[in-house]
Amino acid sequence: MANEWMIETEGLTRTFKKVTAVNNLNLQIRRGEIFGLVGPDGAGKTTTIRLLAAIMDPTGGTAVVASYDTAAQPEPIKQRIGYMAQRFNLYRDLSVWENLNFFADVFAMTGAARQEQIERLLQFARLTEFRDRRAAHLSGGMQKKLALACTLIHTPDIIYLDEPTTGVDPVSRREFWDILTDLHLQGITLIVSTPYMDEAERCSRVGLMYQGELVVCDTPEAIKAMTEGDLFAI
Repeated sequence: MANEWMIETEGLTRTFKKVTAVNNLNLQIRRGEIFGLVGPDGAGKTTTIRLLAAIMDPTGGTAVVASYDTAAQPEPIKQRIGYMAQRFNLYRDLSVWENLNFFADVFAMTGAARQEQIERLLQFARLTEFRDRRAAHLSGGMQKKLALACTLIHTPDIIYLDEPTTGVDPVSRREFWDILTDLHLQGITLIVSTPYMDEAERCSRVGLMYQGELVVCDTPEAIKAMTEGDLFAI
């Protein structure tokens, strides 16, 4: 039977001079689950994602992603993952269709399969009617959906999303999460960092981070049960 863990870390640590951004992180993420990293700014969420995406090397410990060590075997990992950064990082002067074609070029996609994938992603992200609009002229929510579509161009097994809905309106947030749910149903492993507790409740499991450390890791229901509270009717 295949290993159920898509991501495993042991003692994963990253320091920047005198600051420890991630401290002794021990984490296991199953294939096909939506895993939420939740915490305030400075908790270490972005650094954790960059470590797991093999963008940054650890200063201690190990991380294994899709059976590859992030420090020793980064290139095979990069072919298996998609990474959506916190800030909109696509080409603002290019249209929606041109951005998707650019990323298809990056991953050396050719022929009919390339065009079929672009058309499928336009429909999936609900951007078909905006295909000729420049990215700079899209709303914040549509920019996020375009970024996700470009992340999906090479059909990754794992997708990292760093606070993907920060700064967008509630309707766009809901639509974006509907798309993520569809990806989850397709068996893609999703790692989502968010400061929003309502988004954390949509995850299979949640890791609460604070000052670089994993405070607790469990299902949203189990974490809520840890906190006693009273309900007041107004």
